[in-house]
Amino acid sequence: MSEKSSIYGGQAVIEGVMMAGRNVHVTAVRKKDGSIEYLEVPKTEIGWVQVLKKIPFVRGIVGIIEASAKGAQHLNFSAEVFAQEEDENGDKAAVKKEEKPGFFSNISMLLGVAVIGVISFLFGKFVFTLVPAIIEEFLFKNAFSSQIGHNLVEGLIKIILLVGYIYAISLTPMIKRLFQYHGAEHKVISAYEAGVDLTVPNVQKFSTLHYRCGSSFIVFTVIVGVVVYSFVRYDTLLERVGQRLILLPLVIGISYELLRFTNSLRTVPVLRYLGYPGLWLQKLTTKQPFDDQVEVSIASFTRMREAEQRIMEGSV
Repeated sequence: MSEKSSIYGGQAVIEGVMMAGRNVHVTAVRKKDGSIEYLEVPKTEIGWVQVLKKIPFVRGIVGIIEASAKGAQHLNFSAEVFAQEEDENGDKAAVKKEEKPGFFSNISMLLGVAVIGVISFLFGKFVFTLVPAIIEEFLFKNAFSSQIGHNLVEGLIKIILLVGYIYAISLTPMIKRLFQYHGAEHKVISAYEAGVDLTVPNVQKFSTLHYRCGSSFIVFTVIVGVVVYSFVRYDTLLERVGQRLILLPLVIGISYELLRFTNSLRTVPVLRYLGYPGLWLQKLTTKQPFDDQVEVSIASFTRMREAEQRIMEGSV
């Protein structure tokens, strides 16, 4: 497999970007003095996890939980850099360097961050799965004779809550900047996939939207959920809520496969429109970045590729 065929991903963090390669994840964070601080985390392969990631409809669940755990670690790093900067500039107090923790302390810390990331992901999915079902049950209990009608309204409520929530948090300065870095991440990956030199002027020409974004996945879970839930009958609110929880892994698995499918069709003139709902949501979750934010994203991607090369050369 050629290097160009590799699929790269990423994630916006506080004042920076994390880029994910095949063998390493790298985060670059812009400090207030203009310098960039990096975190490199080599991937660790767990046999049974790799097996699960090859199974259709299962690999999506495994991959998303894994990404949530790893993403939390890099978000935590950016938060620590940001907090340290705030302490230095706000309190004007020198931050003492602590001794490096031992092996077991590092393992405990990483496990703790991973667990928090997974719990946050699951909690978010539960909230946006259960709350719309409960709202629809109380407001539209006798409005439709068919469960399909109830499921469609439930999906609409879910979209309204999701869009409203994203819009509300996007108004805060920190989240707005986070969304700008999200746009910068998409631009750099698109520029690389197009084969152009990764310079700020070149990268800025590309869109902030990308087919493989997690925002698209969220939209697919709503659409797939409406379809899947329509095949299961319920009589009470408790049954309805219980079914949503039980079927959530199936919805996630199908949504992931649908995301992969639409991404493979993005160059087909008519079929590429299947991915448009996710792109529409990205208009909220991404913002046009400044040049210095694009520079950080390029730095993260370049550092990740350099680390990938070192690892590949070391394995030969």
